[in-house]
Amino acid sequence: MSGTANHILLIAHAPLAQALRDCAVHVFADCVSDISVLDVPPDEAPETTLATARALLAQSGAERTLVLADVLGATPSNVAHRLVEGTAACLLVGVNLPMLLRAICYRHEPLAQQAQRALTGGQQGMLQTGGAAPNQSTSQN
Repeated sequence: MSGTANHILLIAHAPLAQALRDCAVHVFADCVSDISVLDVPPDEAPETTLATARALLAQSGAERTLVLADVLGATPSNVAHRLVEGTAACLLVGVNLPMLLRAICYRHEPLAQQAQRALTGGQQGMLQTGGAAPNQSTSQN
């Protein structure tokens, strides 16, 4: 385990990034300085969002950053993909709260290991726990 925490940058459609950070800080108050957010407004040009993301990445001063974006193929994830190109940062898309909490728990591990744990946490955090199973039938009544 290394002594320096990996930084986490959340990039999502506004106001999701800040809301996820607020939830995470509610659970782990000590992670405040380890998480940056970029809420992407609906009318902002991707180039503007990318410039802001680059500034946040530089401002963190972290050697290692895990970038978490919301929806594959949407502006936040497209910007995040461009952001991590040629850097030591790692990108995961499809962020949810279990993924973020797992990323926080393992922020002192090597970046690749943290990313894998976060991905697993996000996947394991999604399951049906009550009610009827989704209808597998293709026919309609």
